[in-house]
Amino acid sequence: MNDHQQWLQDNNAYLRDALKWLHLRLERLIAERGPVPADDNGKTNWFKRSYSPPSEKNDKAEKDKAIAAIAKKLTAAEAAEPPPALLILSRQLGLTRFEQDILLLCTAMELDGKTAALCAKAQDNPYKPYPTFSLALTLFEQPAWDALSSNRPLRYWRLVEINQPGAEPLTTSALRADERIVNYLVEPKQRLDDRLLPFVVPLAIADTDTTTLSPSQLETAQALRHYLDLHSNNAGQYCLIQLTGADPQAKWVITAHALSPLGLQIIRFPLEALPTQTGELENFLRLWGRECLLLPLAFYLDAHQADDASIAATTVLQRLLSGFGGIVVLGTRDLRPEFDSLTLEINKPTASEQQTAWHDALAPSSGELAARLAGQFNLNLAVIKQIANAALAEQPEPADLQPSIWQACLIKTSPRLDQLAQRLDAKARWEHLVLPKEPMALLRQITDQVGQRSKVYNDWGFLAKMNRGLGLSVLFAGESGTGKTMAAEVIANALGLHLYRIDLAAVVSKYIGETEKNLRRLFDAAEDGGALLFFDEADALFGKRSEVKDSHDRYANIEINYLLQRIESYRGLAILATNMKSALDQAFMRRLRFIVNFPFPGATERGDLWRKVFPPETPVGELDYQHLARFNLTGGSIHNIALNAAFLAARADSPKVTMALIFEAMHSEFRKLDKPVNEAEFRIVEIAGAKS
Repeated sequence: MNDHQQWLQDNNAYLRDALKWLHLRLERLIAERGPVPADDNGKTNWFKRSYSPPSEKNDKAEKDKAIAAIAKKLTAAEAAEPPPALLILSRQLGLTRFEQDILLLCTAMELDGKTAALCAKAQDNPYKPYPTFSLALTLFEQPAWDALSSNRPLRYWRLVEINQPGAEPLTTSALRADERIVNYLVEPKQRLDDRLLPFVVPLAIADTDTTTLSPSQLETAQALRHYLDLHSNNAGQYCLIQLTGADPQAKWVITAHALSPLGLQIIRFPLEALPTQTGELENFLRLWGRECLLLPLAFYLDAHQADDASIAATTVLQRLLSGFGGIVVLGTRDLRPEFDSLTLEINKPTASEQQTAWHDALAPSSGELAARLAGQFNLNLAVIKQIANAALAEQPEPADLQPSIWQACLIKTSPRLDQLAQRLDAKARWEHLVLPKEPMALLRQITDQVGQRSKVYNDWGFLAKMNRGLGLSVLFAGESGTGKTMAAEVIANALGLHLYRIDLAAVVSKYIGETEKNLRRLFDAAEDGGALLFFDEADALFGKRSEVKDSHDRYANIEINYLLQRIESYRGLAILATNMKSALDQAFMRRLRFIVNFPFPGATERGDLWRKVFPPETPVGELDYQHLARFNLTGGSIHNIALNAAFLAARADSPKVTMALIFEAMHSEFRKLDKPVNEAEFRIVEIAGAKS
């Protein structure tokens, strides 16, 4: 028999003796009140009690002697180490001896069937076969009227429940022990209260697998374990640890690695799943605090997905982290400075660690692929292993791995961003762009920089010299329809990335702090890579800053600085587009890596645009591209005219798109844009169309 089994045996013996002691006290109280006479039919008559003192004083003396003997035995058992569960609970929750006896009385109702009848007789009422506060005041020594007040342990920690129907006084209302407490007194297993289980996230095997930690993360885990070893001597002392950063899975593994040697059961709660209503939250907190005092627990509060600016989330956190002992680990994206804590930053593995992980997980000849994957995607080791194993199962040959692995990484990194931004179907390619040489060269240079980041930053050592992050921020400036969105599509296609459009005019909010919150959610979702961010209407946020005259001006500057900070720290490519470059703040423009100007197309460019605008499958007549190029139109307008002309041809069952149909569509486009129409030019077009 091991020590735990011996303790369980001793605890059960203590409970049996405690129940005997309680029953003897109840029997003595009943005897002191005298026997209950029978009526004429031989049945017990509870309403004709004789209150004459008992004739046999020896019975009372015998009971007193038996009670004293059992009390002495209980005292000896309570002096053992570890003591019985009832005494552990009393010490941990701060119960007085009288409150402990009340809890024992309520527990006896659940463990012994005789207790109900004894309670009814002791209270001289057959309709009260249950414990009451009035009975406890009479039955036990050192009674205290405040034992059932709301701030005393019995009610504060939900140890007993009071059934108080209607106008029933508190003193005569039924008391019942909480089921969890009864189970704890019988056998205090390392099991959480059932009412808390709906809020607990179950563990997966990977959650405790330290092989999913990179060397830098494992070093942090060892530092946390060392810190806890130094502070683990004070059992139950409150200790808050904040784990910040962008890798929530690694935070949990690090927590398990650091706390498991201390013999603590780690309970994991996602903050967003916890109740926010005042009553429900208070009940949850009482149950949680009680468990923390009764069991060797450490709590991991997962606030990674919680909104930092949410008042409800902040309120829940403040209540959770106040007043309870033990070790609490708070996993959050950003530091919460309002809490005094040890803070450790847990980020994704470094680019070189990810490259090594890809290389180890794939074939030995996958060096170039591993470098490209690590340069574009920001994944933890567990996800890298998962994707690599799945790809190798489908394509054992290394030469066939790249398409499937790249697509798997895109799928893995897209879901969160799909909810926050519009994904554009990038179909345009380099041959579709019509731009002067200078902007075209800049676009190719941007594409090359994104593709070669791993070589330059990691292999060539520039990462050690960078102090503003690895983000590549670019400004596309030009009138609407000059090809900014198409250029973003071309780059996304060339890099094999998803293109997401973010309308900054919709992101900017009039409410203080809301813009920053929207941007935080967006970049947090995009941090895994695999996306090209295209911010439209950049002038909505980056307009020239005026003198700070009120709080709104000050917060507008904060929002600008926050976006610049997140763009610079973003590992991927962020493109900002504007129609009004002159309205942008020069201080902002100096922090951009590239500025690409999209000029209004000249006659030569417009001619090329007309030649490329119709797909090869579209039947077209003899079009006079030289005449069409004379109209001052952007590429976007030319596309609209060509599309409308094709629909006109389809409606008229025309075999071809003719100049006349283009003329008709062009008329509509000019009216839409409120542009003046030179009828002479259109007549030339009509004549040319008629000849064709």
